[in-house]
Amino acid sequence: MRRWGLPVLLLIAAAIALTALILHNQRVANEMASETFVPRATRMTPEIELLQRYVRIDTSNPPGKELAGARFLQSELRRNGIASEIIESAPGRGNLYARIRGKKPGDGLLLLNHIDVVPATLRGWSRPPFAGAVLANQVFGRGTLDMKGIAICELEAFIDVARSGRVPEHDLVFLATADEELGGALGVQWLLAHRPEIFQGIRYCLNEGGITETKQERISYFGIEIGTKMAVKLIIHAASREGLQAIRLRLEPFINPPDPERISPEVREFLHDVAPLRVEQQPLLTDIDRTVAAGKFWLLSSGYKELMQNVMWLGGVQVQGQEASMRVNMFNLPEEEPLPRIEWLRGIVEPMGGRVELLETNGPAPLTSRHTPMFDLIAREVKREYPGVPVGTEILVAWSNDSRFLRARGIDAYGVWPFPVDFYQTQGIHSVNERVRADWFQQGVNLTRRLVGSYSDSPH
Repeated sequence: MRRWGLPVLLLIAAAIALTALILHNQRVANEMASETFVPRATRMTPEIELLQRYVRIDTSNPPGKELAGARFLQSELRRNGIASEIIESAPGRGNLYARIRGKKPGDGLLLLNHIDVVPATLRGWSRPPFAGAVLANQVFGRGTLDMKGIAICELEAFIDVARSGRVPEHDLVFLATADEELGGALGVQWLLAHRPEIFQGIRYCLNEGGITETKQERISYFGIEIGTKMAVKLIIHAASREGLQAIRLRLEPFINPPDPERISPEVREFLHDVAPLRVEQQPLLTDIDRTVAAGKFWLLSSGYKELMQNVMWLGGVQVQGQEASMRVNMFNLPEEEPLPRIEWLRGIVEPMGGRVELLETNGPAPLTSRHTPMFDLIAREVKREYPGVPVGTEILVAWSNDSRFLRARGIDAYGVWPFPVDFYQTQGIHSVNERVRADWFQQGVNLTRRLVGSYSDSPH
């Protein structure tokens, strides 16, 4: 028995491992089969047709085309008896503002969206980018995801409140802006400086930035965006290629620092929220403080590490004439003051003979807390529309949106993507074949209507 005991145990272990492997492969095969897209017949609705009409208005860069989009939105509001104002921050740079007054001052809700979209050419598209065509139950077109689709969801919700005839408890504002894709200087940033009354009495904002992770045509995680890292864009100049290469070598350790700088409560909550969906990283994300204390911070993927670090991206060395230059993007923590970081960089570069040229600065823009009545309301309505879906927060690492200007002014801004979007659809954002599934888009319209209506009726 002793002689045969070990081989028998090994055979049993091998059988168990083989069974587990077979079951795993079968599960993967089933999941792959479930991801095969068999399009349903498209059920056209007035909301989908409205999205098509909006997409057909080319509001792309080069700048100056937003005015046509603002006029389109204004016509829809006027058709429903709602007064609005078009505000041009520069010729052709249209912003649209409408407000429904509530019973009480303060605690207002801002529905924010941007009119401009990134450029698109015919090359590579299954359907023309500004045709709003439907193919395989999907609406194709520039802006369907970023962010005319969300804008129509917000517009329909805003109109619903006005149609109801009920006076909302607090002010409700619809604001469609210019220039988001190029930084917001002639959109939200300009309006804050020149038309501050638009934001008077606003406590909450709904905007882009959220995520809907999908698996097997079902949302597996609904992430409500509460903030982003802040980008500072610069150029470093030096008298020679060799001099700039020496500066680059000096800066390379700051591309991927080995240790966390600080961990905010919001980051702890976000990592804990997503941990159950991250099989490989789950033990590390569930309790980030324990991970750091155990010396395992280095095992985290870079996207998670950078939520706790100030990092930078270094471009290639370019030589023109007698001067060399290199673009640098500093990705600062949301609450980081940018000027001390810029001075820190100058303290490294200038003694080595370099010069720092500042192109763009952002921040600080503190993360929005999840512990608010609005967040609870969003989570509750999401679970009504998508039963069983886990709802948590989302913090963006590599890009930001206009919410950063509002968070800096004390407005609690949340990024909500109200309809499901799968991985393949996300690849169309700022690329070819941007599209939204028609039936999923309609779900987003329904969710946004209920969410805004519930807030309007709530005394908080």
